[in-house]
Order: sequence, then C-alpha cells, then structure tokens
Amino acid sequence: MDGFNFQYPYLFAVIVIFIICAIWCKERSRAIYFPHIDILINKSSKSRSWIVWLKWIGVVSAIIALASPVITKSYSNSKKEGRDIVLIIDSSDSMRQMGFDPNDRYRNKFSAVKEVVADFIERRKDDRIGMVTFADIAFIASPLTFEKRFLRDITKMQKLGVAGQRTAINDAIVQSYNMLSKSKSKSKIAILLTDGVDNMSKVPFADVKNLIKNQDIKLYAIGIGQVGDYNAQYLQELADAGKGLAFGAMSLDKLSQIYDQIDKLEVTKINNKKIVQHTYLYIYPLFLAILSLLLYIYFRNNKGV
Repeated sequence: MDGFNFQYPYLFAVIVIFIICAIWCKERSRAIYFPHIDILINKSSKSRSWIVWLKWIGVVSAIIALASPVITKSYSNSKKEGRDIVLIIDSSDSMRQMGFDPNDRYRNKFSAVKEVVADFIERRKDDRIGMVTFADIAFIASPLTFEKRFLRDITKMQKLGVAGQRTAINDAIVQSYNMLSKSKSKSKIAILLTDGVDNMSKVPFADVKNLIKNQDIKLYAIGIGQVGDYNAQYLQELADAGKGLAFGAMSLDKLSQIYDQIDKLEVTKINNKKIVQHTYLYIYPLFLAILSLLLYIYFRNNKGV
C-alpha cells in the first residue's frame, strides 16, 4: 500500500510499559541516604522537568525507530513492444473511380482510402509507420517514423497520377520489404491496399512470393472495389506467403472494418512489472533517541539528580 506506515506498529505497546513503570516503579534507593529528598525535589522540580522531557523523548523516539517507519511507493514499469508497419497504397488511375463511399457517391476511392488510413495511423500510438505509394513506379512516401502528425500530413499530400497511371504491386512490395528488412523491430507488418491487377512491375510474381516467404514480415492484402476489379487469388497467395490475411472491401464502411480488424489482430504487447520501493526512516528517530538519552544521562549526572 502506498504512503507512510510502520512495519511493526505493535511495538508501540511498549510505551504503555514505560508509563506504568514511571507511575509505579518509583526510585527509592536515594531515600536511604537522603531522608529529606522530597524537599530537594520540590525545590528543583522546575530544573528537572526538561531533563525528564529528554528521557521521554529518547524513549518514545527509540520505540518509533523499533516500529520501523517506512514510506512505500509502488509503480508499474511498462515496457511496450511496438511494431514496424509499412502501408502500401495504390495510387494508380483506377483509384479515381467514384461510388466507393456510400455517403458521397462523387468522392473517388483514393480520397476515401486516405481517410481510413489516416484514422489507422492515429490509433497506432506505439508503432513506427512508413508508407509506400505506387502506380507505374513504387516510391517511399514516408520512412518508418513515430511522428504521427508528419504521417497524417504525408497522407493528405498524396495525389493521384504522381507515380503514373498503371499498377506495379510487386515492385511496391519489394520496396516495402527492403524498408522493413533494415528494421530491428521484433514485429514487422506490411499492409497492401490495391484496387487493380499488377500490370507494370519489373519483378516477377514468383520472385516476390519467394521474397515474402523468406522474410519474417507479416503481410495483409486488401482488395477494394467490385468483384473483378482486383485479383483476389493473387492477393490471397501473397497473404498466405506472408502468413497474413487477405480481405475484400466493396465499400468504405467495409474497408474501415478491415483496418479495425487488423488493428485488433496486431495489438501492441505491453509487459507490466510492478515495482515496490521502500524508504526506511528509522534512522531519524533512532538518532534523536540516542542524542536525547545521552543528553539525559549527561545532565542528570552533572546536576546530581
């Protein structure tokens, strides 16, 4: 329990013994030698009072020290194991198609995808995230970074047509895996999103599939649009090679659900270790007890009381 307490509070009962002894255990030995000691005591009662206080301060302080006052603090040492994630986003000309967002039929797929991706980035608090955009060519839009604001800005800045009009999925995967291969993270993930069929890559599918199998990187593949817009079997083979999952989304709502599912599947590992810190304070009342009792003995002997 946090706060101030005593380890051995029952030792305070010893004070009762001293009080009883002070009342009933009167010192009578001096009366043998000084039969009129009461008169002397009455005359010097004022001078003795502070000496008595020294004795009681010493006794009480010694008992407090024996009871062991301690301040206890407990806290959790949380070690978070984040992931390195690369988002692979299709920016080919087919992403201009409208109707993907049921709430805005005139909105193109690329604009809707950027909204979902930005929301996913916002939720991954402890992960490094990078981004690869592809069309005719694949390029790194953002290296792996913890800077979520930078990533959101980069996502907003992505434009259709910058990388061309066709679709180079294999090249984009190779680019992403090259980025992740340099990472020292224990968990590496690539999330591919496309609405088309590879028709521009320089790297053959067999080589890409072999690359995915030989890397300890999980791959999720998402196809968006109507059935036939993308090659579902091709995406499934990629996901199987990367020990991940393949998805299909015909609407923006479904795409949001897929990213939610991936977010839940790839929860950041947190190792909580509770640490209890004890600060022992007995040294302070012990010092006071020793000092008080030494002064008590000195002045008592010095005054002959």
